[in-house]
Amino acid sequence: MSKKDYYDVLGVSKGASKDELKKAYRKLVMKFHPDRNPDDEQASEKFKELS
Repeated sequence: MSKKDYYDVLGVSKGASKDELKKAYRKLVMKFHPDRNPDDEQASEKFKELS
């Protein structure tokens, strides 16, 4: 099993600041949250990957 590059998961560069990481995480979590996408299994999987 290979390690995930969480910078790629969040779509930010490796030199991203703490604030940039937080902003990217929150944006993606809101986008893929199961409550916002109740019938979308892919969104649910992406949410789990982010969490």
